[in-house]
This record gives sequence, C-alpha cells and structure tokens, in this order.
Amino acid sequence: MNDILTMLDSLRRPRLLIRAARFGAAEYRRDSHLRRHLGYGRLPRSGPALLRLIEIESELNNQRVESDASYSVSHHVDVLIAMMGEARILRVAHMAHYP
Repeated sequence: MNDILTMLDSLRRPRLLIRAARFGAAEYRRDSHLRRHLGYGRLPRSGPALLRLIEIESELNNQRVESDASYSVSHHVDVLIAMMGEARILRVAHMAHYP
C-alpha cells in the first residue's frame, strides 16, 4: 500500500491539472467516478482500483505530452479526481489499521 502512495507522491503533473482535480476531489463519489473509468460490475478495493487508475492516467499523460488529438483535459482531470479520492480512502484505511 505504501508503494502505491509513494508512486502517487512522485507523480509530477502541471499545476493547473492538479488544482482542478483537487477542487473535484472534495466531491468524489466512489460509485459514480470509478464506474466511469473502470466499467460496471463489482468495484475493486481501493489498492487495485488505484493501480488501474494510475495506468489510465499514465496513458492520458502520454497523450498530453505528445499533443495527441484524442487527448481530453476533462477526462484527465476526472481520472486525477478518482486517483485522489482513492488515495484518500487508502490513507484513511491505513491510518485506521496503524494508528
């Protein structure tokens, strides 16, 4: 779990993307946000969900860096919001187990 959070802490993205995602993270709703990105069915636990979101975000970031015409800023921000929300859930769960 710490490896996932360490990986997140090491991500470097444009300040504007992060600011937009932080605003949205306050309204994060796991059911609706994760289903949009991971599909329908049973939602994975926060750790596996976060790993998949990191993969999706990495692909989006590559599109951004390469100026790919299919890149969507709003989709990128939405994935970052989900990543922040899942990281928050994971941190809270970790703190509950290791006070």
